[in-house]
Amino acid sequence: MDIRQKYLDYFESKGHRVVPSAPLIPIDDDGSLLFVNAGMVPFKGIFTGEEPIPNPPRATSAQTCIRAGGKHNDLDNVGYTARHHTMFEMLGNFSFGDYFKKEAMAYAWEFVTSPEYLALPIDRLWVTVHENDDEAFELWQDHVPADRIMRFGDKDNFWQMGDTGACGPCSEIFYDQGEQHFNGPEDYMGGEGDRFLEIWNLVFMQYERDIQGNLKPLPKPSIDTGMGFERVAAIKEGVFNNYHSSIFMPYLEKLGELVGTTYDYDAPNSASYRVIADHLRSTSFLLAQGVNFDKEGRGYVLRRIMRRAIRHGYLLGLREPFMYKLVDTIGKVMGAQYPYLIEKAEAIKASMKLEEERFFDTIDAGIKLFDEELENTTDMFNGEVAFKLYDTYGFPLDLTEDMLREKGIALDSEGFDRKMEAQKAQSKASWKGTGEAAATGDFKELKEKFGQNKFVGYEHKTYHTKVLGLLDENFKHVSTLQPGMIGWVMLEETPFYAESGGQTGDRGELEGKAKVLDTKLFQGMNLSEVEAKEVISADDSVVAIVDQDRNEIVKHHSATHLLHAALFDILGEHISQAGSLVEANRLRFDFSHPQALSAEEIRTIENWVNDKIAKGVSSTTQEMNIDDARTLGAKAQFGEKYGESVRVVSMGDISVELCGGTHVHNTSEIGLFVISKESGVSAGVRRIEAICGATATKYVFGLKDTLEAVKAEVKNQDPIAGIGKLKDQIKTLKDELQTALSTTKKQLSVTQFNGVNVVVDEVEAGDIKEMIDEAKNKYPNIAIMLFQKKGDKVLIACGSKETAIKAGDWIKEIAPVLGGGGGGRPDFAQAGGKDPSKIAEAKEKALAYLEENL
Repeated sequence: MDIRQKYLDYFESKGHRVVPSAPLIPIDDDGSLLFVNAGMVPFKGIFTGEEPIPNPPRATSAQTCIRAGGKHNDLDNVGYTARHHTMFEMLGNFSFGDYFKKEAMAYAWEFVTSPEYLALPIDRLWVTVHENDDEAFELWQDHVPADRIMRFGDKDNFWQMGDTGACGPCSEIFYDQGEQHFNGPEDYMGGEGDRFLEIWNLVFMQYERDIQGNLKPLPKPSIDTGMGFERVAAIKEGVFNNYHSSIFMPYLEKLGELVGTTYDYDAPNSASYRVIADHLRSTSFLLAQGVNFDKEGRGYVLRRIMRRAIRHGYLLGLREPFMYKLVDTIGKVMGAQYPYLIEKAEAIKASMKLEEERFFDTIDAGIKLFDEELENTTDMFNGEVAFKLYDTYGFPLDLTEDMLREKGIALDSEGFDRKMEAQKAQSKASWKGTGEAAATGDFKELKEKFGQNKFVGYEHKTYHTKVLGLLDENFKHVSTLQPGMIGWVMLEETPFYAESGGQTGDRGELEGKAKVLDTKLFQGMNLSEVEAKEVISADDSVVAIVDQDRNEIVKHHSATHLLHAALFDILGEHISQAGSLVEANRLRFDFSHPQALSAEEIRTIENWVNDKIAKGVSSTTQEMNIDDARTLGAKAQFGEKYGESVRVVSMGDISVELCGGTHVHNTSEIGLFVISKESGVSAGVRRIEAICGATATKYVFGLKDTLEAVKAEVKNQDPIAGIGKLKDQIKTLKDELQTALSTTKKQLSVTQFNGVNVVVDEVEAGDIKEMIDEAKNKYPNIAIMLFQKKGDKVLIACGSKETAIKAGDWIKEIAPVLGGGGGGRPDFAQAGGKDPSKIAEAKEKALAYLEENL
C-alpha cells in the first residue's frame, strides 16, 4: 500500500488542495526555526493571519520535517529507540477557518479504520482529549466507546505555536501494538512505553493567547493535523520498529554489504546501523536542497549529523568514505516522491565524500585523544579536551557527548564553554535571518488596510502613484515623515524592485519629496526606505523614479542566468545554485561543486557566456502555471516561494529559469563579461564573482592604462620581453654584488676557550647567517655570535656546534643589552636590537656568558 498517496488522494476527494512538501529550510524565514519541524510550518502565515486564506480553505500535504537542532532536537535518541528520526514525513490535513472538530474527527477515523484505506482494527485504537475539552469528548463517542477516550492535561493535549498567538487543545489517536509484545511497567495507555503508539494528532486551534496568558476565542477556529508516515508504515507492515519497515531496511541491507556483516537487531552494534540509515536521509535531503557543510547555522547542524554517522561507521569497522555509496539507494527508495534526490545524486555524493574524507583524516587522532583522556576520567570529562576535539579534530560537541553517554560519563560543559567563548565561537546570527523587523513592526495594520501593493517596475522606471502608508525607521506607523527623517513608504503602485532572488533593491527618488535609499519586501508588501526632503503624508501623489543603476543591475542579473547555464553545461548537471547577489557593479554566484575551478575552466566559462552575449539572444518573460514551467525545464531554487502562477525568464533555449527579477531584453545589452574571482565558500560550495556592462568596460580600460604604464617603465612595447630583460639585469647585479661582498668579507678571528672555538665579533658586510654556517662547517666545535649594523638597528645571529652552549639561550641573554629580543634553536638563533651604540657592551657580555657556561 502506498500510504502517502492514499492519504493525499483521500483528502483531495474531501475538497483539500494537495500542496507539495515545502523545502526543509522555512520559506520566508523569520529566524524562529532552523528547519521545518512540523507539517503546519509552511502554513504558519495563514494560521497567524499574515497571509490570506486560500481557496479552497483546506489543504493536505506530505511534509518532510527535520528535528535535529534548536528546541526540537531528537538527535540523541535516534538509532536507540524505535521511532525517533532526524528526518521524517508528516502527513497532514488543514482547515483554515473552514471545518472544525466534528469533521476533522470523522475524516481521521474514516481514513484510519475504513477497509479502503488503513483498515486498522477498531479494538486496537484509543483516543485522547484535553481534560477540559468536553466537546471533543462527546464528539469522539460517535466513533469510539467512551471508555477508550482518555483525558489528559496541558502537557499532553494542549498545543501552542509560541508563548502568545494561536493555540488550542488537541486530540490524539493511539494504536495498541499488543500486550504480548510490550508488557513493561510503562506499557499502559498514557505511559512512556512503546505498546500504545501515537499515530495521529488533531490540533483544534480555537484560542489566541495574549501576553498576560489569557485565552480569547478565535473568530475562525482552524484545524492542524499530523499523521506519522514512518509509524503507520511500520504498523501496516507488522513490525514494531520503524527501522524494520520497507522505508529503512534497504539502507540497513546495503550498509551490511559495505560492512561485511548483515544487520542484526540483537547485535551490540545494531544501533550504529540505524543511526547511519536515519542520518543518510537527512543529510541527502539537506544537501539536495542547497544546505552545505559549514561551521555555523544550518550547515553546522548538517555537519553534526553527518559526522555522527561517520563515527558510527567507524565503530562498524569502516575506515574510508562509505556514506556516499548509499546515495543511490535513497534515490531508489524515495526518488519517485522526491525526484530531486535522483537529479542531485552526483552532487550529493561529491559533497558527502569530501566531508567524509575530511573527517576520516582526523578521526583516528581524535578518538585516540578521547580514549587517552577517558583513562584519566572518573566522572567528568575535561571540557578543554572536548573543545580540542571540536576545534582541532572536527568532532562536534554533540558527537563527544554522544560518545560519553555510551560510557555513562558527564561532560564539563562549563570548561568547554569557556574555551568556546574565548575563541568567539559560533553564533546563531547566520540563521536568525532578518525577521526582527517583521516581528516587531506595524506591518499588520498596513497589510489589513491595503493588502499587497502592485509592482509596475517591469514596464516602468518612472511612475505617477500615491502614498498608501508610512513607517518610521523603527517600522512603527506614522502619519507623516518630516524633512530629514528616515522611514519606509508603501506606494499604491511602485516601480521600485524589492530585494529578492539575489537582486538588490532599487534606489531612486520620489521626485522633489524624498531620496529612495533601498527597497525591501515585508510580509509580501513592497516598501521603500526613504530620506524625506519635504513633508510626506498618506494619500500624497508622487512621481517615483528608479535610479539609473537599474540599467546595470539588469545586465548583471541576466549575466547571472547565463553563468548558471554555462556552469551547468561545462561542469555538469550536478551544479546547483547555493546563493547569489546581483548589484549594479558586480555579481556573485555560489554553486555546488566539489573542487576549485582550473584557469582553463574559468576561461572556458567566460568564453561561453561572452559567446551567448555576442549572439544577441532575445530575452522573454512569461507568466505560466508552475507545472507548465517545470515541463518547460525551468530551473527553480530551493527556498524560493513559488505560487501556482510563476514568472519564467528565457534567453532563447540557452537559459530558462523561474525568476521575479528584472532583465535585459537582449543578451547583447550585457556587454563584456569578465570573471574577477573564483573561491571556496564552504565544503562543496564554490563562488564566482564577475562583472559586466559599464563596470567591465571601466575594468578593461584600467587594464589598458596599467599596460601602457608598464610599457613606459620597462621601455619596451613588449612588456613581457621588457620585464624579462630587467630580471636578467637584476640577476647579473646580484651576482656582481655577491662577488664584491665575498672579496670584502671580514675574516673572522677565532680564539680557543676550554677547548672550544669561539667567535664574538662585529661585521660590516655580508650575510651573517651564511658566515655562521661556514664557520660551523669549518670547525668541529664552535660557539659563534656576530653583530651587524643595519641603519639604526642591529642584527644579531649566533650558532653552536658540539658545545654545551645553546644558541637560543645565549641570544636571549645578549639581545636585551641592545634593546631587542629574539630566540631560536640550540644550534642557531637570531635577534634584532634597537641600539647600535651598545654593540661593544653586548660583545663583552657574550664573552662573559661563554666563560660562565663552557
